Amino acid sequence: MEREWSIELGGPWKIQHFEPGEKPALELAAPGLDDRYWIGADVPGDVHSALIRRGVIDSPYYGHNDAKCRWIERKEWWYRTTFTLDAGPDPAAGERAELVFEGLDTFATVYVNGHEVGKTANMLMSHTFDVTRLVRGGWNSLAVKFDPLHLHHRDKEQFEWSSYTKERPWLRKAAMNFGWDWGPRLVTAGVWGKVRLNLRQLAKLEGFYAYTASLAEDRSEAVLVVEAETRALASGVRAEVELRLLDAEGHAVAEAVRPVEESRKSLYTGRRAKTAAELRVPAPRLWWTHDLGEPYLYRLEVVLRAEGREVDRYVQPFGIRTVELALRDEADNRSFTFVLNGVKIYAKGANWIPADHMIGAIPEERYRELVELSVLGHMNMLRVWAGGIYEKDVFYEECDRQGVLVWQDFAFANALFPDFNRDFMENVRQEVADNVRRLRNRASLALWCGNNEIDWLVDMKSAAGDITGPFYGESIYHELIPELLEELDPARPYWPSSPYGAEDGFDANDPGTGDRHNWQVWHGSVYPRMYGEPPRLDYSMKGVTFKNYKRDLALFSSEFGMHASANRYTLERNIPAGEFYWGSPEMAYRNKDTNHQKGILLMESFTGIPRDIEEYMNFSMLTQAEGLKYGIEHYRRLKPRNSGALVWQLNDSWPGTSWSMIDYELLPKASYYYGRTFFHPLLLSLEHEPGEPLKVWVVNDTADSLKGTVSLKIYRLDDGSLVSEKRFDFEAAGFAPAQRVGELSEPEALAGAASAEEVMVELTAQGFGAPANRYYLRDPKDLRLPQASLAAEIDREAGTVTVTAAAGRGAARLVKLELPLGRVRYSDNYFDLLPGESRIVEVRHPEGLPLPWDRLRVSALNE
Repeated sequence: MEREWSIELGGPWKIQHFEPGEKPALELAAPGLDDRYWIGADVPGDVHSALIRRGVIDSPYYGHNDAKCRWIERKEWWYRTTFTLDAGPDPAAGERAELVFEGLDTFATVYVNGHEVGKTANMLMSHTFDVTRLVRGGWNSLAVKFDPLHLHHRDKEQFEWSSYTKERPWLRKAAMNFGWDWGPRLVTAGVWGKVRLNLRQLAKLEGFYAYTASLAEDRSEAVLVVEAETRALASGVRAEVELRLLDAEGHAVAEAVRPVEESRKSLYTGRRAKTAAELRVPAPRLWWTHDLGEPYLYRLEVVLRAEGREVDRYVQPFGIRTVELALRDEADNRSFTFVLNGVKIYAKGANWIPADHMIGAIPEERYRELVELSVLGHMNMLRVWAGGIYEKDVFYEECDRQGVLVWQDFAFANALFPDFNRDFMENVRQEVADNVRRLRNRASLALWCGNNEIDWLVDMKSAAGDITGPFYGESIYHELIPELLEELDPARPYWPSSPYGAEDGFDANDPGTGDRHNWQVWHGSVYPRMYGEPPRLDYSMKGVTFKNYKRDLALFSSEFGMHASANRYTLERNIPAGEFYWGSPEMAYRNKDTNHQKGILLMESFTGIPRDIEEYMNFSMLTQAEGLKYGIEHYRRLKPRNSGALVWQLNDSWPGTSWSMIDYELLPKASYYYGRTFFHPLLLSLEHEPGEPLKVWVVNDTADSLKGTVSLKIYRLDDGSLVSEKRFDFEAAGFAPAQRVGELSEPEALAGAASAEEVMVELTAQGFGAPANRYYLRDPKDLRLPQASLAAEIDREAGTVTVTAAAGRGAARLVKLELPLGRVRYSDNYFDLLPGESRIVEVRHPEGLPLPWDRLRVSALNE
């Protein structure tokens, strides 16, 4: 290519605010404006993070500071920068200059050298402007004006239902910025994605689509279909497309050259030229999730040549794999099973929300760490929830690279949307097309989903009388999106909503069809429920307890969970001095859920009600960890009926109390460490209720056949002595259904030597690599826990802590290591120790920062 370039306009940028309409726009966009007193800002970024960095505002996450920042959303904000070009584009030579914004939040007007080039009305997509006649050789200016949102919704119709705020249905912006039940209202503005200036010649690639059309049974050949869309920038241009697939070592394994065909009309844009080819790959290496194999990535190159010279190219990692959603099994029973490369998988993972309320300022390393933590936690699927964004490229890059499947919601969450409005629907059409074209080549992307909870809750709220009109928005999920996907990404499954699948007169959240959100636990929803039946809630210990999971026979559990405290460090650094105590107004402010009594009821029935902040952190962490263990082990014992469990939620967007397994400072909670066992591909589990038999189960989610023995041992809590032991032989094929390998009664297990309140149960495997799993026969509040004593020995050079429970002093429950630092990685935490037992814990920081060993705290629930 002779004169093509792509320049990232990363700054320096400056920002300033004004009252809406305070000054003429062309005055503030003028190239010669004196902006030396404006505030420095990063791009990508946002106004809030820029003001924090410059000390203009305090962190909105500290105390009640978010309330002090509300003025930001009422102002008109301007961004300005300059750039220099050696020479401008030459239109006569077929050159074009395009200005590309990967993210503008939200109502923006763009000016180049003082000229208005266009407006935007959507945070959730990229925007491209032809600036060929405006940019020039030498110095250039770029300005962007952001309107306050209220100017664009104040005269709009308000609908009967829009969770948390009535203003957002007309605004194509991340819903969680307006506040959710796990985060504050923080209405951002700014340039939240990268900005590029591209010079093109003669023709350009508008995009390409590649998918694995088939895999031969012997895996000896893969057939890839690659489509490239092009657009001529000059008339009469002769063009061809070269397609190449290269392996990880850079060797070409398949290639083809195709002439550009005649233009065709697209649903979502004007006329474009298109060419397609089949690439046959001998002996392909397939992309697998990390738990089933290697997430092998090839490199796909698409090169556009015009008049014999290269004028454009796309290069992207590409995984050879097929993915299907099976809604029926071999016996024609209903199912909801992901099939990867012909293998039915069990989806284990969590729901993903934006990693910060200030989306533009999230560092890429934060994405990498969260995906890595998911992999270390044996998760193989993340669901990108509808109330956030279509995530940044780095998220999908990491999921591709690390072998994690992505369930991708479209950005419609818990509201009615004006699908009767032509302008709104055209905006949505462009948003959907833009994001589908950006993400459709990702190996990790397994499913498109139309919305979060809307189909289900419209029925619930209509039955309750809260919605009396039509289902506004229905045509988006059941017409517009599937029509676009049929054109743009027909090889990937689509699911209209989550939950969805009502049949036989039951509602959309029934366990008999589709996927399910279990909110009996925590929210107290009463089920079963028929379609059209008024919803009921049971706010009682019995109504919200996680023991209700065992009544759930869902085919796929895509949302369920319960609150737990964030870690001590995360809370202490964001709560004013003197306010870090149980029951304080500041602690209550960390919890954005409705009806805080739900968490109290859960703890009251399981651990007892906490008396201080230490007990609250421990009790809530233990309740969440044991509750998720109880539910997920139950779902996995239903295999193959149940084929997935995605916890609500993986991460936090601010330092609060929520359903997350990993808090805002990237410090995992107890549930995360428990999950390393309950999400492990090889699971030993105990099914038991007080007074009932102890039933031992094995789940094998691997391709390998297993043969061995499972040992069930009963230990006394006071001295660690062995009460009884029972062995069960076991054999199962790869990917086998869950198997109950044996059982024994409580009296047999206790052998007359102890009571159920004073023992621990341990399951271990011999002959295969399942991790040990520990249980108690009674809830924590009913156990006779002795007073434990812990000793900790630090080896700073090795970065390890050896924790030992003193012999003869009793078992230690919920042993916890804490350092006053974020992002600390512990090889294990929140574990139990028998008397005299030791555990070596490796401790490190992902950036190698020195650890404050002198401030290490090691404690246990009963120390």
